[in-house]
Amino acid sequence: MEIQDTLHAVARLVTVTALALLAAIPSAAQNSSASAEPGKPVLRIVVDVPMPGPAVRFDYQSLDPVSGRLYIAHMNADQLVVFDTASRKVVSNLDGFARVHGVWAVPDLGRVYASVTGKHRVDAIDDKTLQVVSQIGPIFYPDGLAYAPGPKRVFVSDEHGKADAVIDAQANRLLTSIPLGGEAGNTVYDSGAKQILVVVHETGELVAIDPDTLRIVGRYRLAGVTRPHGVLIDAAHRLGFVAGQGNHVVAIVDLRSMKVLVTYNVGANPDVLAFDAELGQLYVSAESGKVSVFRLRDRELVPLGELSMPHAHTVAVDPKTHLVYFPLENVDGRPLLRIMEPTAP
Repeated sequence: MEIQDTLHAVARLVTVTALALLAAIPSAAQNSSASAEPGKPVLRIVVDVPMPGPAVRFDYQSLDPVSGRLYIAHMNADQLVVFDTASRKVVSNLDGFARVHGVWAVPDLGRVYASVTGKHRVDAIDDKTLQVVSQIGPIFYPDGLAYAPGPKRVFVSDEHGKADAVIDAQANRLLTSIPLGGEAGNTVYDSGAKQILVVVHETGELVAIDPDTLRIVGRYRLAGVTRPHGVLIDAAHRLGFVAGQGNHVVAIVDLRSMKVLVTYNVGANPDVLAFDAELGQLYVSAESGKVSVFRLRDRELVPLGELSMPHAHTVAVDPKTHLVYFPLENVDGRPLLRIMEPTAP
């Protein structure tokens, strides 16, 4: 009996020790499902605003912080929706943007740029008259857009063309196309380093481009990220956030060392990212409809919770009001813009 009791005691000790060790290991799977306050939704609906056009797919959005207008690519409707965030009304619904993917407002130039993917071009729109003032191309498959203010150039993710196309935003003409060695994910401007960053699907890299010389100045392997697509910059903290569509994670990248610090599990096929710098709140929207919400703390992400909405793969946030915008393609047979707010300060 003494031997048996001793064996039971040892077994209990081993079990407790193993559980303690498991609890101490950081786990992206555990992180992605945790919530700061279990049972409390991380976002609540403020209002659902009906959208024009058919109940089909939306894509990227861009908020003009000067005018308060939100530009929304209604991709499969071939339309660009102009939404006033103050009045919460649709200002205009612009036709003729075949398979529009990316959109980017540049208030300094009084322009909005839209990727007219179905016509292999980018259109420049006057933000006062909402008229197309220039059609720029050819670009094989224009997708995401970014603007470098110094040289006044627009950089375009040519996804299937495996390049980053460059537009002179003053002359509205195509300057060149920079080969990337793989399909381009999203393109962003890093104001801290004054460079363009673009992720590359097949190589799993973050590529840095000098916006003045138009040369690649660095290629950085994204360890733990498969088929990176979405990318976002927190310039103040010198951090990047990258969504891996192949393995359903979001990664934090140290922009000083250009190394991945940690990854977290998110919804299947993460697509668009949005970051509220004042709150330090990151939103990761996935093609699966799952939205993961994190709070940045000490160069790590603290999971606040998750929510699911149909086709909620695109998200935008207003840094002044902290309101979050989700264009949803089909809710009860119609498209709508769901405006939400954080439940925690």
